[in-house]
Amino acid sequence: MEFSRADFEDAVSDALDLVPADLTAVMDNVVVLVEDDAPASDPELLGLYEGVPLTERDLSWAAGALPDRITIFRNPTLAICETREDVVDEVAITVVHEIAHHFGIDDERLHELGWD
Repeated sequence: MEFSRADFEDAVSDALDLVPADLTAVMDNVVVLVEDDAPASDPELLGLYEGVPLTERDLSWAAGALPDRITIFRNPTLAICETREDVVDEVAITVVHEIAHHFGIDDERLHELGWD
């Protein structure tokens, strides 16, 4: 399926726009990126949160802290999707999943909530 990098970045941006403003307002020091490929250690990974969840930060955290990173991986996402609508839906799910990690929600709890 053809889905350009620009189209994929637009899908990520659109997914971020769907996140309620009251949640994005409390997201702190986080950047959302798009990469073509997942790490070689997990090539089927759709998204990755790297950072310190809000629930684990203390007063010493902010001293020189780099932004947390949410990375959405284009090629693994395209590999599991059959249509453009599938891509848009999967990107939205992945963005929410990774944002949840920023808020300290782990994979087990996301599974219980139906976000896997």
